[in-house]
This record gives sequence, structure tokens and C-alpha cells, in this order.
Amino acid sequence: MPGPYPREFREDVVAVAKRRESGVTLNQIATDFGISEATLQNWLRQADIEEGIRPGQTADEASEMRELRRRNRLLEQENEVLRKAAAYLSQANLKLGGSPK
Repeated sequence: MPGPYPREFREDVVAVAKRRESGVTLNQIATDFGISEATLQNWLRQADIEEGIRPGQTADEASEMRELRRRNRLLEQENEVLRKAAAYLSQANLKLGGSPK
């Protein structure tokens, strides 16, 4: 599978598609740029979301969500370590302080 296309390339293709003359199809534009029509349709849909024309998640929102999920996973892992440490220390404390003198 080929890597992602550069952002500038996607922006250029979307701009050409949005200002195409009547009679020029998306398939023709996609073929001219060496991409599939489905890819061009996806880029146009995402451009409309970014411009606020269509509802959906912007690239910035998606990036922020990925970062928040990563941070949440890290905090959950840290919390689990602290929970296990507290349980271990409380058991050790019971063994030390639990026997009568």
C-alpha cells in the first residue's frame, strides 16, 4: 500500500476539483492526478469538514483525540501501578504490625 500523499498535493487536487468546469468529472481529475476517484471523493469530503461546510471531525480534533487517548492509557497504567504498590505495602504493613508483642 502506498504511503499517504503529501498535504500540499491533496490540497492542490481538491482545489482543482472544486473549481472544475462543468462537464469535467471527478473521475477525469482523479485520473489526471494518478489517484482513484474514491480517494478524491474522500479528500473533498474531508475538505468540506475542515471548512465547516459539512459536520464531522476535523484533522485537529482527530489529532487531539488520539493524544488524549494516549494520555488516558498512560494515566491508567500509572494508576494501576500505584494501586498494586498500595496493596503490596498494606499487606507488608499488616505482616509487620499484626503480630502481638
